[in-house]
Amino acid sequence: MITDDSIRAKLLDLGARRCEGATFCPSEAARGLSKDWRPLMPRVREAAAQLVAEHKLVCTQRGTPAHPLTTQGAIRLSLPSSIKPD
Repeated sequence: MITDDSIRAKLLDLGARRCEGATFCPSEAARGLSKDWRPLMPRVREAAAQLVAEHKLVCTQRGTPAHPLTTQGAIRLSLPSSIKPD
């Protein structure tokens, strides 16, 4: 069973694995959690929105700040530049 906590953890892990300033697509999290990943995308975007609200992730679309739930189309996620991976 895929929990909201496992989705959040996957998103944060993907951010931590990137170089500072590098972004990733939320679908990477969904693909990493399930072979049938497309149905997970709404939950992944919801988890991303929570992490953005907590200032643990940044969401952009074409380099401009965006919101995971209200932005249509492709978005990119990253850790805020003030958070450095261990």
